[in-house]
Amino acid sequence: MSVIDIQVVLIKDDPKLGKRGEVVKVSSGFAQNFLYPQAKALPATPANLKSFQAEHARHVKEEEAAKEAAQALTKKIALLSVTIAVLSGEEDKLFGSVTNQDIQAELEKQGVRLDRKAIHLADPLRKLGNYEVVIKPHADFSAKLKVQVIKKK
Repeated sequence: MSVIDIQVVLIKDDPKLGKRGEVVKVSSGFAQNFLYPQAKALPATPANLKSFQAEHARHVKEEEAAKEAAQALTKKIALLSVTIAVLSGEEDKLFGSVTNQDIQAELEKQGVRLDRKAIHLADPLRKLGNYEVVIKPHADFSAKLKVQVIKKK
């Protein structure tokens, strides 16, 4: 019994086969039994290649727009500072902590809409004081936000 190799275009990145959009040769059984059912590839027909290229061009435009928006947001964040008032006890220890959700809420009050996952805190802030928090709205851009945690009166 002979193995027939066919060409497929990858829909998703695969560490063993290649990156999204690449045309690779695989056995027909592997394609039929694994790649197609898992929606990882399509047959490399002219129609599929053409539609994938159009989708890829659209994806590149969207990525560029997202990069530009992230760069503008990064510049805006670098100019801002956030003050958060919290209850605290002895030795300036907080009752609870300041998390990325608290920082996100304060940024939204200043008109900055940001996913909380873009706010990188090594640990929640547990003491009063001044901190610099890294904000990463995109993989290529980051800014440092000044966060002041003060005692609530």
